[in-house]
Amino acid sequence: MKTFAKIRFYWGAFVISAVVALGMIPLIYLFPRHKGTIMHKLNRLILFLIGARIEKVGERDPEADLFLMNHQGIIDIITMEAVENTHWRWVAKKELFDTPWFGHLLKGGDMISVDRENKAGLVKLYKDAQETLEKKDRAIAIFPEGTRSADQHLLPFKPGPRFIAQKLGMKVQPVVIVGSKWVLNEHNRTAHNGTVKVIYLPTVDVSKAPKDWYDQIARDMQAVIDRENETHGIQR
Repeated sequence: MKTFAKIRFYWGAFVISAVVALGMIPLIYLFPRHKGTIMHKLNRLILFLIGARIEKVGERDPEADLFLMNHQGIIDIITMEAVENTHWRWVAKKELFDTPWFGHLLKGGDMISVDRENKAGLVKLYKDAQETLEKKDRAIAIFPEGTRSADQHLLPFKPGPRFIAQKLGMKVQPVVIVGSKWVLNEHNRTAHNGTVKVIYLPTVDVSKAPKDWYDQIARDMQAVIDRENETHGIQR
């Protein structure tokens, strides 16, 4: 069983790399006006080919302009791109923009790079977020933990999302993703058939929210993660 799970992992890695390199990247450069639709359909194809399904709980708020999600691996991004039909602007660390294939995907998709080692990175993030809202009419998606957690507990949220949300008076919708690590686990290199569950939480209008809104979002997301594990046996 473990050997089969290992084989499935490498199949999944191959599928993701092939679809991104041979399909997604060429198509978004050839048809830039249809980037969102291309990513939506091809990410759904990836999930189908690796034997994954999506279960959605709740609805995306069409007025929300910043989405905060927990992060376990690449399946989180694939799932959110598959379940949505609009072109989000993802925030990713600068190093990813220099990687083969995925770097081209991020650049071609006009995503936001953030330099964690540079103090000016927060200023750039603010300017990019402002441009996104005022000129590009796209919502921003970010993993506030900043990196991948190895267990059920959320890591402390980075200050960047709170900073831009408060400065720009954004409407923030938290989203909890569970089951993605079972589908493709990049830590132990195993994969299985399974369902990725996407749970939309209520939107927070930062301009009207109490001062601890950001910490409360973290608590609410952790509560949902714990509930899914305890009630349904689903890990994040």
